[in-house]
Formats: sequence, C-alpha cells, structure tokens
Amino acid sequence: MIGLAVSFLVGRFHATPWGRHVNEAAPEWPPSPWRILRTFVATWKRKLDNDAECGPQIVEGLIRKLAVPPMFVLPPASLGHTRHFMPWFKKGPTDRTLIFDGFVALDKNHPVIILWSELALDQQESYAVEKIISNIGFLGRSESWVDVRVLTDEEAAMALNDVDRHCMPMAENYDRSKFDTVRVLCANPMTAFERTCTLNDGRGKTKKTSSTPLYDPDWQLCIETLELHNKRWSDPPGSRWKTYLRRKDCFAIQSIRSKTYVKPSRPTMARFAIYGSVLPLVEDTLRVAESARRTAMGCFGRLEKKRLYQGNVPADAPLPRSEVFSGKDEQSTPLEGHHHAYYLPTDEDGDGRIDHLTIIAEMGFGPAEVRALDRMNLLKREDGDPLNLMLIALGQSSEILAPKVTGPSHTWISATPFIVTRFPKARGKKKDPVELLGLENQREFARQVLIEEIRRAYPDLIELVKVEYLNEEHRCGAHGLRPIQFKRYRQKRGDDGGSRPAGVFRIVFPESVHGPICLGHSSHFGLGLFVPETDDNK
Repeated sequence: MIGLAVSFLVGRFHATPWGRHVNEAAPEWPPSPWRILRTFVATWKRKLDNDAECGPQIVEGLIRKLAVPPMFVLPPASLGHTRHFMPWFKKGPTDRTLIFDGFVALDKNHPVIILWSELALDQQESYAVEKIISNIGFLGRSESWVDVRVLTDEEAAMALNDVDRHCMPMAENYDRSKFDTVRVLCANPMTAFERTCTLNDGRGKTKKTSSTPLYDPDWQLCIETLELHNKRWSDPPGSRWKTYLRRKDCFAIQSIRSKTYVKPSRPTMARFAIYGSVLPLVEDTLRVAESARRTAMGCFGRLEKKRLYQGNVPADAPLPRSEVFSGKDEQSTPLEGHHHAYYLPTDEDGDGRIDHLTIIAEMGFGPAEVRALDRMNLLKREDGDPLNLMLIALGQSSEILAPKVTGPSHTWISATPFIVTRFPKARGKKKDPVELLGLENQREFARQVLIEEIRRAYPDLIELVKVEYLNEEHRCGAHGLRPIQFKRYRQKRGDDGGSRPAGVFRIVFPESVHGPICLGHSSHFGLGLFVPETDDNK
C-alpha cells in the first residue's frame, strides 16, 4: 500500500474541474487523480529531468502504476469564494470582468490522504516518488501551495481504517443516506500513454492528435490544457471519468469555540525578488543593501510627508524618518540593540548573483513602514541599470518560508565574510592575549570576536557552540569567494570596514537554531550573514 499526505499550506485548494467554467465557483473536490498525475509529470520534467535516478523508464513505470484510481481520506472542509474584478481590455483599458473565485477551505494541519491500497513500488520507483513529491510546490492553481510526503505503513493503515472520511470509487451497494456521487477525472491506463487519440469534440466530429510528437514525453497525459480547449475537445485524451462516493457532509461547517481576540502583531520580515537585465554579483552585497536602505527610507519619507501635509507640502519641509528603517531616532542618535532593520541581499540559486532581498526588523514594521515596503519597486545603482523589486512575502518571520535565510539548522556557514567589531587590544584591563596580536594571528582574533558576538546573541548556548575558521578550500558562497573580494567599505565618511580583520567561519550549535544570523561589522547591510550548511555549500 502506498499513501501520500498533501497539506495545503495556506488552507485553500483552488482548482476548477474539467468542463466547468471558473465563474461557476464549483471547485474540484477531491483533487482529481488526473491533476495529480499531471503534477507529478510536470514536476519531474521541470526539476528532475537531469536526475539519472529519475529516468524516463522509471518514471513512466511509476506513473503507469499510479494511474489506478486511488482512494482519498478527506479532512473537514468548507466551500468559499471571493468576488473581484479583473482587467479584461476587450473594450478598452477600463474594461473589467467580474470573477467568482471558488475554493475549498481546509485546515493546513489536516492533510488530504491519497491511498493506493493494492500498489507496490520497487526501490527505484520509491526513490522517484520521494524526489518528485519533495519538489512539488503547488497542486491546482499556483496559489494552492502544498507540502507532500509519503505516509509510513502505520499512518497508511490508520487512514485506511478512518472509514468516516473515505472518498472512493463507486461501489455497487452504497449507503445513499451518507454518500453523494461525484464525477472525478482519472487517467485511463490503457490510453494515457499512447501517442494518438480519436475523440469526439461534442459537435458530431472527430479530432485526432498529430502523429508528430509535440511533447517530451509524448504521452496523451502531457497535452496542454490550453491546446485541448483551443481544439474544442470535450475530454482530455488519455482520460476517463470515474464516479466517486463522497460523504454528503464533507462540506459541513464545523462549529468552533470562540476565541479571545488578539491584536495581530506587526510584520517583522519582508521578502523581495530581484530581477533586471544584469543582476549584481554577490561581492556587491554591501552596495545593494545600502541602496535598499536608502530606497526604504526615501519611500517612507515621501509617503509620510504627503500624508502629514495632506498635499500642501512646504518646499523646505524635511522628510520624516523611520526609526525602523534608519536605526536612528529623531535626533539622529543610533538606537541601542539590534532591533531595527537588517537589509540582507542573498544569492539563493547559487549562480553567484544576488536574486533576493530580505528586510527583517525585530521591532516590527508599522503601517507607515508597510506602505513604504509595498511601494518599493526599484533599486538604483551607481554602476549599472536599476534593479527591479517584487514584494513576494510580508509577515512574521516565523511564518515566511525563507530556508536559505531563516533555517532552521544545527550548522551555519558564512555566506558573506564576518568582519570584526573591534581591533585587538594590546593595553588596558581588557587587553587581548598575546597570541591574538599581530597580523599572523588575525584569523584566530576574528574567531574569538565571533565567539563574543555569538555569546551576546545566544547566552544560553555559547558554552556548547563550536566555531571553526574555514580554510582556503571553503570560501563564501557557491563560487568560493574570498573575503577580500567583497566590497567592505560603506559609503559613509570614516568607515573602516575594509581594514578590519575578516574571515569565513562555520558555527555548529548543539541544537537546531532559527535565523537569520547576522553578526559583526556592517551586519545590518548583509555582511556577516550565515546560512544553513547544505550539501551544495559544504
């Protein structure tokens, strides 16, 4: 028996059944086996096509086995919809059409269970399943984010015994008082992998697929939905309709106990995707972060100035300042602690160029800061074309998926060089040991300063933390950059970041720790950033 658990991370499943119009607001439930198999194939082709362990023969054998209609165990759910206008442009720029967006609402902690009770996979097919499902990002429309995992034998057996929530192919004798029938689109194991097909288009005519392969693999299962609609095919080739039994109360509204209202906390993290003609190199982390800070402060100042003066802005009126973005109060005095904004440019695809920007502030973003973040869409550069920004996430850092920045992980390594926050002390009561003085001992000195920084950040763990200086074989990032290759001078008078000792380190904690971990000089501008160690950056 094979079982999959599909958790919908935002608590919604958006998908329109085949043959229904989106404005009917009739969402698909359960997720059709046809859609599930197409998701498997699409994920394999887009993300695992070069994986030798997921070759075409292995995947085809796997998909053929999964083409058998499965059983579902459906969690409590309800129907919902939104109504909104979308640009249409048929009659002009102001033309809009009303959209009814129907969806199934369910608890993200209660997954949909898919069971193939009589299916057995070999070792290669089991590996392929694990690899494919670990790379599935959504099911249905792209906003239906999912996490998919394989059930253990015990979990699958428990789900099989949960008969009150079963949704299965129709049986001859069923309890009409408890079940409704619903048409579900499934793959036809006899035709889904064929290359030609004859199908009635609903007008008394027949259409055939081209004998020339249009897809790789050229299965009927892989034909694009848009092409099917354009050719006016009634049903997808390689498919068949199966009647499933679904409990009548599957969309019953569940009564819940009222909860005490809790005022929502301020968002603490904003995530941006960066795109442009030429993305900046990782070595320019400091410059990109400084530009992000200037942009955030500028957007905040202009919006607040307009709001305060209600459009009648005096020519000499100063721009209001955000303590969160600037790290300074109204008197330009630096704030104590590190609760204001960190600007963290990152290379998250490992190509050596910055593609994301994370702004995180423990003190939280107020309404004015949120408006400014929403307005940020461009970063100016001194030596290149402007960079485009797209806000992709805004909320609590604990709720936003950013594993390259937030972890969690036991082991963290330098993504950008750590720069010390002080120079060696040869005199005074707090003078450093002799072995830390001198140019030849800068690496050990930097390691000791890093330990001091960790001690302040994690006072309960410091005695158990292991800090290693990484040699020349282990440098920053996927392309092995040395600290000296990074720009380390800020664009402000008197900054000496470039003359301070720096290094690349590995930090090993006794337990899993959440990030971001930003330590040292210019840590609010992307330097001293540590990321979880993976097989790709060892």
